[in-house]
Amino acid sequence: MWQEFKKFALKGNVIDLAIGVIIGTAFGKIVTSLVSDIIMPLFGFILGGMDFSELSIVVDKEELKYGVFLQSVFDFLIIAFTIFMVIRFFNRFKKKEEVKSEIVIDHKEELLKEIRDLLKQGAMEKDR
Repeated sequence: MWQEFKKFALKGNVIDLAIGVIIGTAFGKIVTSLVSDIIMPLFGFILGGMDFSELSIVVDKEELKYGVFLQSVFDFLIIAFTIFMVIRFFNRFKKKEEVKSEIVIDHKEELLKEIRDLLKQGAMEKDR
């Protein structure tokens, strides 16, 4: 049983998954800090310090704190938009790298294209 567990735990996929979880957790902290320390204060300044979490309504001696829910939804939308913008930013660099790699033409391929064009030109001259 120990050998099977060791084999499972040391597989590449399990280790890759563990590394992904660790990096994801660290990235989550970065995004949370970005939102709570930079973006939310800016929104607070723009909206005049509005905080939805204080909104509530009393129904039959029970307090429904719908403001906390609204604040959570608002926070989620800001975090989701921030992550979207970060991923979009990184994808722009990725696309530029892909375009650069596509531009490189193999020398043999270039010669084959020239031969093809010459053959087409020779066939067209014969038809005249």
